[in-house]
Amino acid sequence: MSGPLSGLRVVDFSRVLAGPLCARTLQDLGAEVIKIEPPSPDVSRFAFPSTDGMSGYYAQQNAGKRNVSINLNLPGAYELALKLCDTADIVVENFRAGTLGFFGLDYETLSKRNPRLIYASITGYGQGGPWRSRMAYAPTVQAEAGFTDNSVRHYGDALSEPRTDSLSHADVYTGLQAAIAILAAVNSRQTTGRGQYIDVAMAATLLAINERAHVDLSGDDLGAEPAILGATDCSFFTGPQGEFFTVATSVVGSRTFPSWLRAMRRVDLMADPRFATAAARRANFGALHQIIQAWMLTFPDMATLDAQLDEAKIAMGQIRSLKDLAASEWSDYWGAVQQVPDRSGGEYRLPGRPWHFSAEQLTPAGIPAFQGEHNLEVFRELGISEAELKRLAEVGVLVTHPRAAAAAATTKPGEAA
Repeated sequence: MSGPLSGLRVVDFSRVLAGPLCARTLQDLGAEVIKIEPPSPDVSRFAFPSTDGMSGYYAQQNAGKRNVSINLNLPGAYELALKLCDTADIVVENFRAGTLGFFGLDYETLSKRNPRLIYASITGYGQGGPWRSRMAYAPTVQAEAGFTDNSVRHYGDALSEPRTDSLSHADVYTGLQAAIAILAAVNSRQTTGRGQYIDVAMAATLLAINERAHVDLSGDDLGAEPAILGATDCSFFTGPQGEFFTVATSVVGSRTFPSWLRAMRRVDLMADPRFATAAARRANFGALHQIIQAWMLTFPDMATLDAQLDEAKIAMGQIRSLKDLAASEWSDYWGAVQQVPDRSGGEYRLPGRPWHFSAEQLTPAGIPAFQGEHNLEVFRELGISEAELKRLAEVGVLVTHPRAAAAAATTKPGEAA
């Protein structure tokens, strides 16, 4: 591995999204990640579409991680996990509070053997308190933490019924916050020489990243211009050649409406009683939108319109599919999409890295591993004998997917088929 975190080893006990994304972020930055998977595999392997226990969903969060699969319920497995954690700089897990402690793999136990260990636990509501044992998935935590309520208030009557977002914000944000905390602990260890335990809660993350939380928490009365903007504030328009786009500058806000007047060269509209105040503009939004839309259609093309909006400090964004974005000149420049083998003769197109470093060359994403593909490789490195590895496989402590066994038989240690 190469990158700013090269030389760090992460043992990843996590599954599905928040934990795997955290560990993948560290790997993208150069850390080595070894994923420990139970006999009942990570359920994201079977997300649609999936072939032989390999899905694009799984590959996106786990490509490049070495994979070992251990049945912790059987004698001998605990010792393998301990040996592996002894070599780790970082452990990541996202089970319910206390689960790994049941197997003797809690921070207190591991840190006595490995004082430099940084151990991050991701749960819905934290390791203590009245909600510590609650199940937590992104939609449920988003409901509990005001995220869903925010969406309902934002869209108002545009929603026929309450609904949650289709993307798992609680998992993704929490995974990134966990990675940030881990990096802070790595920096602290440079001075103290010791690791530490990090408790990360999804609900607390959603509260922390809510840029409008101060309004609800303080109960401020904002009168005619509420902080939770209505659906009309981020407006959608059609461009001169049929493009569909949105703008981030409110057409009703008192501080932003003058920008629209400058862009349209229509300062006269300020004297129109329908548009004289934010409340009036909101009440007459249909008429205002129609005026702006008609003006936009007078331009010869989108580039010319965008230039005039930009001059007035109005940001616009065309509504694109991910395929459209991937085909753009920007995507080629950035390296926004990378190809990863799907282990069945094809490939997945997955997101690239969100950073460019001036003094670091990041390693490509790598190949998603089958369950247990690196059992022999990893535990040989720990000094486990061939005879013992064979015995552990025979009694079911080490679990290997049939495709993984075939791959391991045809590749050298450290490689993937």
